[in-house]
Amino acid sequence: MTVSFHKFGEYFPGTGDVKDDGYGKGKGTAINFPLQDGMDDESYERIFKPVMQRVMDRFAPGAVVLQCGADSLSGDRLGCFNLSIRGHGKCVEFMKSFNVPMLLIGGGGYTLRNVPRCWTYETAVVLETDVKDALPYNDYFEYYGPEYRLHLPVSNMENLNSARYLHAITEQLFKILENVSPAGAQIATGQPGTSEVPADSQIEDAGAAADAADPDSRVRDGAQDKREHPAELMAPEGAPSTK
Repeated sequence: MTVSFHKFGEYFPGTGDVKDDGYGKGKGTAINFPLQDGMDDESYERIFKPVMQRVMDRFAPGAVVLQCGADSLSGDRLGCFNLSIRGHGKCVEFMKSFNVPMLLIGGGGYTLRNVPRCWTYETAVVLETDVKDALPYNDYFEYYGPEYRLHLPVSNMENLNSARYLHAITEQLFKILENVSPAGAQIATGQPGTSEVPADSQIEDAGAAADAADPDSRVRDGAQDKREHPAELMAPEGAPSTK
């Protein structure tokens, strides 16, 4: 399952409508929360926590990959939101509270001096370590002026996301999530149409067959479900070309 909170409307790449909830067998596994300019800490927390709580309750993933894109921070050169670094970090703190394995990765962020600020703070959040707001002197100290601080004030940008709009989108996503099954119930690792794990003997037999195969012989068509093209084979020296 993927969950995305993002700027939507006349904005690249133009996808991510709330109705884009997956296709075919993946129906209901794409959760999109389209947002307008000026999203602030209070509004973001108001939607992030209930939506992610419902996702964790319904889908119950065994692990989470959290992309901490910094282009939602106030003052980003490309982004249109107005989040503070602390507000951004609250999302990380909330997801950490579920106590499931979690991988944090970076993402966007186009006011470059604010990206390391954000990821430094969120690393501290994960490690449950306090960091001082005043930046220590280092080789790049002047790059972070004139504030020389970890946290920066947000702008007075207008939030175009009304409480009514955010509530309506949240309710739409809750309806989509009503039909989502827990992740464990969807894993199929055995024969088609089952969720049985192959017996150890089957895995061992397959491995033994691979070990016993002649490493100098070419695997023929069908053995790996791959068809070869005549151009893939080099004619022996002196042999007529197939061209």
